[in-house]
Amino acid sequence: MAVRNISAGREVQEAIRKEIPNAKVDAMELDLSSSSSIKDFALKFNHSNHPLNLLINNAGVMATPFILSKDNIELQFATNHIGHFLLTNLLLETMKKTVHESGREGRIVNVSSRRHKFSYPEGIRFGRINDESGYKSLLAYGQSKLANVLHANELSRRLKEDGIEISANSLHPGAIATNLFRHFSIVTGIIDVLGKHILKTVQQGAATTCYVALHPHVKGVTGTYFSDSNIAEPSLQAKDIELAKRLWDFSSTLIHQSDP
Repeated sequence: MAVRNISAGREVQEAIRKEIPNAKVDAMELDLSSSSSIKDFALKFNHSNHPLNLLINNAGVMATPFILSKDNIELQFATNHIGHFLLTNLLLETMKKTVHESGREGRIVNVSSRRHKFSYPEGIRFGRINDESGYKSLLAYGQSKLANVLHANELSRRLKEDGIEISANSLHPGAIATNLFRHFSIVTGIIDVLGKHILKTVQQGAATTCYVALHPHVKGVTGTYFSDSNIAEPSLQAKDIELAKRLWDFSSTLIHQSDP
């Protein structure tokens, strides 16, 4: 388990072990908003000799006030997209090695959101990622979730081009009763009262992620967007091949700029 709060992660680790005594679970610290934390984690994991069959990019923050990450990138874009982009790149060779040695398909899953359909008009504000004056928290969230879908699509294209048996897909998990809405006190209040009646439980919300990561029916499926454990239709911007390529180059540039 890659967790930002290592003490909370270890509590979950112990809870899993109590429920499933034979489970082999490790907790490692990872802050997706910090490139240095991502690089430290990847270095430790790549030297751990653990196999890597599945990578689920699930970390997320939603509709935060305008904040810059430790690498001076708008926090939602930094955490929800750039962090996953860098982590995936750094773990990819280990995943390729696992695929080769195990003879089993590798799977990369980006947890996006239906909010990817509600980004800024231009989709990705390449020249204005850190523009506080034009910042809209929900549109910025949509932008980061659009980036999740575009990232999976472009990664899928590159892996297929190289003949590597690793799929890359994205999904909408559904509206789930979690603390993701903590920056909206009114919404949080409504969720506390009505959440159990109108929102998915955590287990229900994880169902599509587990389906895309594990189900035999998804074998060989790549560059696809899912919702409710079915193939779904993403936005037109999410299907834009040139936008995906431009985002890949832009993300690579941002990562290099954050290098010491």
